[in-house]
Amino acid sequence: MTISRRSAIAGSVAAAAAIGVGAVAWQARGDAIPGTLSGADFARGHRLRDGVAFPPPTREISAGIAILGGGVAGLSAAWTLAEAGVTDFRLFELEDSAGGNARSGRNAVSAYPLGAHYLPIPNAEAKGVVRLLERLGIVTGHEGGKPIFDPYQIVSDPDERLLHLGKWQEGLVPTIGLTAIDRHDLDAFFTTMARYRDRRDAEGHPAFALPMEFSARDPDLLALDRLSFTAWLDAQGWHSPVLRGHVRYACRDDYGTEPEHVSAWAGIHYFASRRGVAANVSGDTVLTWPEGNGHLVGRMAARLRPHLECGQIVHRVRRESGGVAIDSFDVATGTSLRIHARGAVLATPHFVSSRLLPPGQLDAAGFGYAPWVVANVMVDRPPAGAGFQLAWDNVSWTSRSLGYVVATHQSLATTPGPTVLTWYLPLSDMPPAEARRELIDRPLGYWQEMVRDDLLQTNPDLEGAISRIDVWRWGHAMIRPVPGFFWGGARAAAAAPKPPLFFAHSDLSGLSLFEEAHYRGTQAAQDAMTHLGISYADALI
Repeated sequence: MTISRRSAIAGSVAAAAAIGVGAVAWQARGDAIPGTLSGADFARGHRLRDGVAFPPPTREISAGIAILGGGVAGLSAAWTLAEAGVTDFRLFELEDSAGGNARSGRNAVSAYPLGAHYLPIPNAEAKGVVRLLERLGIVTGHEGGKPIFDPYQIVSDPDERLLHLGKWQEGLVPTIGLTAIDRHDLDAFFTTMARYRDRRDAEGHPAFALPMEFSARDPDLLALDRLSFTAWLDAQGWHSPVLRGHVRYACRDDYGTEPEHVSAWAGIHYFASRRGVAANVSGDTVLTWPEGNGHLVGRMAARLRPHLECGQIVHRVRRESGGVAIDSFDVATGTSLRIHARGAVLATPHFVSSRLLPPGQLDAAGFGYAPWVVANVMVDRPPAGAGFQLAWDNVSWTSRSLGYVVATHQSLATTPGPTVLTWYLPLSDMPPAEARRELIDRPLGYWQEMVRDDLLQTNPDLEGAISRIDVWRWGHAMIRPVPGFFWGGARAAAAAPKPPLFFAHSDLSGLSLFEEAHYRGTQAAQDAMTHLGISYADALI
């Protein structure tokens, strides 16, 4: 049985109470930890949500194509236009910097991620991502038709360890204490996942592809979307608590959602979709950087900087003769701008896009989003612990968090020193609306104590070494792929172009993955160019 880092097993549901969000009462301990409480700008987003009036536009400009939203999808749309030689476009982003949930930060010790922190080796069908990586110098050539990846951008060994029964072990699957039922169910599960991974339809399409639009449409595969992942496991007769813990980690890892609320199609996709192709490294490894995927979006944004307009609350999109009129509020100046464009790519989450257009034009029903907390913890010395040595990805079997990654893991330094631990917690055990309220209402100290207590439970050796905890909140970090979302029709309808409007966001795939956002942004930009009669070479084939 071979299990990659994406297939990590984490702690039981019962262990969740150890660091519970939503505690009835909280009292500051008096030993305040330096740090900040930040995140996606709730105030700006809520102005749009609450229908707060914006001042009328005081000036007007024109653009060939306007891109609304500067996450991975929006940057990918802009990158596609630039690659095609298009120069008459502008990208408008709500936040003060582009990058979406792939953004990053930096302190005196290291750069660090604020969200997405790695990119798996792309599948053969993810040709657009491979082309992007070539342009960024991450793919350095090809051998035998397979890409060669820069070895310095491949995760360094050791890449993962698990704290289980009081001792760190290599890998993320427990190696001791398994019952016969555990072994049987794990073997059966991964044998089934391997079959799905290798399956093709009559035309050669993978059963589960990345990007997901290239997946097979066999009726029995689509029927999986009508079940929850939990219900599907029940139907197989697999009840091992180790397997269930494994599946729970997987669903929280990629979807921020508990398995009973995840489509079985999505759950199987997690395990069966990765078939990375590389000439010089195993296909199940990952690319990573101290700043996580901030490295990718930072490089993309640097090239596109003349076209970026950040700190913009786009609040109105209307069709007009010859194209579309877009109203945007400039936070810095307190004034509104009207943009007249021949076409627009809405790379905003679907629930935001529905608020930009006239009522009734877009239906956001069924689109739900998972909230997360990410903390970057400065420590005076690297974590240690009995057993296996410190790895890039460090998971505790009993923790409710998803563990931490080490920002300096890729460093070539031979002498240990201070480092930054990026700690992740999806608030999946609460209704999303309640969890978002928790994010807004709870003070910095509440989150810092939660993070510190969890880290010290995992690594008691860090007592006295934690010098700073910066907390970042994501209210709508990723789409929740609930049963019926993929093949029920609403998702596909939401993604359909409505010229001169074109839609691009990973939520239109149901999977909050770099590959999906890149695909959606690239496709939307190409659709816009087709509509406007601009020639281009298809970047997705």
